[in-house]
Amino acid sequence: MNRNKKVICLAVFFLAFRAVHLAADEGMWLLPLIRSLNIDTMHMMGFRLSAEDIYSINSGSLKDAIVIFDNGCTAEIISAEGLLLTNHHCGYDAIQSHSTIEHNYLEDGFWAADRSEELPNEGLEVSFLRKIEDVTPIVLKKVRDDMDEDQRERSVERVADSLVLEATGDSRYLASVEPMFGGNNYYLFVYEIFTDVRLVGAPPSSIGKFGYDTDNWMWPRHTGDFSIFRVYGDRDGNPAPYAPDNVPLHSDNFLSVSLKGLENGDFTMVMGYPGSTDRYMTSWEVKELLDITNPNRIKIRGLRQDILMGDMKADEKVNIQYASKYFDSSNYWKYSIGQNEGLKRLKVMETKLLQEQQFQQWVLQDEQRTGRYGEALELIRRAVEKRAPYKSAIDYTYECLLSASEIISFAYQAYILSVALVRSPDNKKLIDSLAFEIKKEGENFYKDYHIETDMKVTPAMFRLFQENVPAEYHPEFFNLVRTKYKNDFNRYCEEMFRKSVFASQEKLNQFLLKPDIKTLEKDPAFVAAISVLELYSYLYYALEEFEIDYQRGHRLYVRGLMEMQPDRIFYPDANFTMRMTYGSVRAYNPRDAVHYDYFTTLEGVMAKEDTTNWEFIVPQRLKELYESRDYGPYGINGTMPVCFITTNDITGGNSGSPVLNADGRLVGLAFDGNWEAMSGDIIYEEEMQRCICVDIRYVLFIIDKFAGASHLLKEMRIEY
Repeated sequence: MNRNKKVICLAVFFLAFRAVHLAADEGMWLLPLIRSLNIDTMHMMGFRLSAEDIYSINSGSLKDAIVIFDNGCTAEIISAEGLLLTNHHCGYDAIQSHSTIEHNYLEDGFWAADRSEELPNEGLEVSFLRKIEDVTPIVLKKVRDDMDEDQRERSVERVADSLVLEATGDSRYLASVEPMFGGNNYYLFVYEIFTDVRLVGAPPSSIGKFGYDTDNWMWPRHTGDFSIFRVYGDRDGNPAPYAPDNVPLHSDNFLSVSLKGLENGDFTMVMGYPGSTDRYMTSWEVKELLDITNPNRIKIRGLRQDILMGDMKADEKVNIQYASKYFDSSNYWKYSIGQNEGLKRLKVMETKLLQEQQFQQWVLQDEQRTGRYGEALELIRRAVEKRAPYKSAIDYTYECLLSASEIISFAYQAYILSVALVRSPDNKKLIDSLAFEIKKEGENFYKDYHIETDMKVTPAMFRLFQENVPAEYHPEFFNLVRTKYKNDFNRYCEEMFRKSVFASQEKLNQFLLKPDIKTLEKDPAFVAAISVLELYSYLYYALEEFEIDYQRGHRLYVRGLMEMQPDRIFYPDANFTMRMTYGSVRAYNPRDAVHYDYFTTLEGVMAKEDTTNWEFIVPQRLKELYESRDYGPYGINGTMPVCFITTNDITGGNSGSPVLNADGRLVGLAFDGNWEAMSGDIIYEEEMQRCICVDIRYVLFIIDKFAGASHLLKEMRIEY
């Protein structure tokens, strides 16, 4: 072959590889399909393991080391003794629950010196995935095209319930059948759930949440976003409720740690539980996000957060009580701001419109296609446009009334008790049991409740609701405020907090000693809570009417897109089931004349330090380590790596997911997305979308050098 032909062949090869490489980063892939859909491309990109190494039902594989953490995040087993690694923000509730003014683990960090000091966490659980099975043929066997949506759904539910029962029986396993591709496919997932999960270690928030709201969703990032837990079971290794004599879970399937680091272009893989994406969303749904969902969330949460932050800054105890509540709210408040900016900047609605036009043209080219898919887009459009007023009203009802007002949200916990007091007043055993449950809930609620803060938030939320929601969707108690209180929400709330048994733990416990329906029926917080619950139920069922058309339209649209593009490899939207994504470490250029490198270092932490800003406080011990350059085996060339970015496709729920190198070794933890691609849940942005990760070397450096908890490293399998 002559030289020119060789050059041409090489050029074609590299262009082909680049096309595969660029496309490969997008997608949240189902594990059983990796062998047929992904592994060849992954090998081309540098991956050195097999599909069986990632997912196997016959022997141990990487999936056995990765768990659902606290029903909202991902975590991974990193030792044979059940040691568990996840993000600091995923463990934040647990860290906060153990914090007091005397032992402020949020501010100071926490490190168990030995197993006896590891702290149990009521309600915290982790779920191990044991099996995935494609059950589409079974689920859809009796589904016919002439069925309406209700008939179809009932048929699917009957079969799904039988499959779940068959998969679990009387065993300790739990299972669910999850729809994929808008209900065109179904998969069975079987889990084993452990409920004794103990806090082992966490850095102070000045490391674990360094940058707080300012840096949230931003790159460059300098956050040591990690925390450590341990899974316990009974002596046979089975799930068991917390007990002092439980033992650490022994597992042969845990992740090895690599200190070799990554370079720009290196292969990376992320495995975890992405929560929700809407990649097959239409232009009408994008408009709904832009005009209704995100503006509502931004306005409501922004007002509440301002009130919370004012009280948190003024009182250390309030700061501890409301830290988790504030950051749970602010995370998706800022996300909504960024998503709207991204949707507009990247012209996502225009992209969706073009796709819909192409789809409609393809449908109309064939009479059979018109019969199958002709109504798909019209069903979606009609449902989205007609649900708009109900959608806005239910957003405000949930955000303002059910979530923001704490006395309202807690008071409706007594609804079932009220029903029992009316229907079964002589059933003392039932009533005592319900009262006991409320009292138990109250112990957790009042521990982190500051009535003076709630007395500021509640009237502000009521006024905001009244100003932004048409009167026809107001809760019934608003009529009382208008007539008796001359529309003065402050006066109404003052009386509500003064009179309600839910205003303090002491008053509630006194009531629960001998609960009666008359007291509840006169209690202003309970009356308001039931009024809100009735409104929410009305709006929910009103929206359900439009959901029937939407679900049918969405299912047909997705199925039609897959038929229209037979050469495209499709992946299902995220729905908090385990997925694998693959990509590479990659720098990017966010805008003209600006370049973002692929990693950050401790130098950047020090550059951001601001002693006048609580978001950018640097612990003294960390400064000492920086000054002495005492980085141990974790630094490289005199610097300490902190974070890095990859092109892996992630979303909420992936927080805490392991970032693995080409050999399947742990090199970092995913914890965020980047501001320039906040529209990523709707459309993957090839050039800009990045997964922000904390470098495992920084994690180990903090554990070892900063915290002096080197005993934890002895459990791990570390490749230096």
